[in-house]
Amino acid sequence: MTSPKTGIYTASLTPFTASYNPNAPALISHVEWLLDNGSDGVALLGSTGEANSMTIEQRQEIIEKSAKKLPVDRLMIGTGSCSLQDVVRLTKASIDAGVYTVLVLPPFYYKPQSDESVIRFFSELISAVDDSGLRIVFYNFPKFTGYNFDHNVLNQLKSNFGEIAAGIKDSSGNWDNMLAVAQNVPDLMVYAGTEKFLLEILKNGGAGSITATANLLAAECQQVFQAWKNEQNQDAEHKQKKLTLLRKAFESYPFVSGLKSIFADQKSSAEWEHVLPPFDGLNSDQLDELKENIKQLGLDLSQRLN
Repeated sequence: MTSPKTGIYTASLTPFTASYNPNAPALISHVEWLLDNGSDGVALLGSTGEANSMTIEQRQEIIEKSAKKLPVDRLMIGTGSCSLQDVVRLTKASIDAGVYTVLVLPPFYYKPQSDESVIRFFSELISAVDDSGLRIVFYNFPKFTGYNFDHNVLNQLKSNFGEIAAGIKDSSGNWDNMLAVAQNVPDLMVYAGTEKFLLEILKNGGAGSITATANLLAAECQQVFQAWKNEQNQDAEHKQKKLTLLRKAFESYPFVSGLKSIFADQKSSAEWEHVLPPFDGLNSDQLDELKENIKQLGLDLSQRLN
């Protein structure tokens, strides 16, 4: 059995072939690089991984192939779907592969969702999977799902499911919500969905971050985490300020488009050129602007990626 870790999780990109099939060998190489360059763990098949634009068979293939090559105790698998049966199927596939920590969106197409309906969804999932080793990290992304996990519903989930209700990735961008969860839900691992809040969530009892831009900035995230861990408060604040500026440089564009365009440009590799609809790569002017903004903040892309 594996459980989620404290620290820095990268929400991994997924490389694709020209025919829009996942490029599993390239993904495995990327995750190995992430684990060697500042990531304590890697979350596969999340929003950054374009998971909900894939078929369930493609997602299962990634689960099975990744778990055979990568350390399962450092992986987290996104199994969210509108279909409860698909979530069950993917969660079972993850456990069968040895990865017990799953990142799960609430059902997100039909709205509004009530707290009762979301609790029922997770109750049905846990009952169907029927494995005490399961560890669910709830994925709070109300911009896309239309539903917000607040501390009241999370306390109910924790009360109902104990250790299985292991944590939350809060991508709401709402610090007050994140803080309320950290302060009011005992024994729940709270991960900031943006590294802008990394230091603040750590100072308030959180577990770390799960973030898209750690595909490029995991080292900077890890520097903040280590400075906080070692009680180097002034250094942690200084490093957090730089990290926040780097994160903001990406926020003018969809993270998948911006990050994949940077990787494709720096690595001259076709594996990063392909994005699934509705995404598209950055045009040349956008890419030049993003690269210049990153350069001005002191990050040498050629050194980082080559």
